[in-house]
Amino acid sequence: MDTRRRESVKRFQDGRENVEHDSRSSRPSTSKTDEYIGKVGILIRSDRQLSIRAIAESIAIDKECVRQILHENFNMRKVCAKLVPKIFTFEQQEARKNICIDTLNAIENDSNLSERVITCDESWFFAYDSET
Repeated sequence: MDTRRRESVKRFQDGRENVEHDSRSSRPSTSKTDEYIGKVGILIRSDRQLSIRAIAESIAIDKECVRQILHENFNMRKVCAKLVPKIFTFEQQEARKNICIDTLNAIENDSNLSERVITCDESWFFAYDSET
């Protein structure tokens, strides 16, 4: 039997009836100071796409402290947005295939088309024509 368990058993044998943990003094948080909160605020305002890990590494504090600061002091939550679903329905697959075929046919018909295409993201593309 380890020491903690022995102490608990002894307390109950001595008449203790409460099973709740005793309050104890915990180690104070050293990373959640006003200085670190300010540093996290400056970093997150400069680039909102920084990860918790990147912020923690740049100011040399624990990731959990960064997460708590973002959550409690700046009321920020982790949000993930996916623009393209991982599993397409049959109709989505067909539509995507048809768009690709149309694009390939357009490139075959106009060899300069690929020089005039400006990509924006995975979903859209724009063709630039200097005459229009």
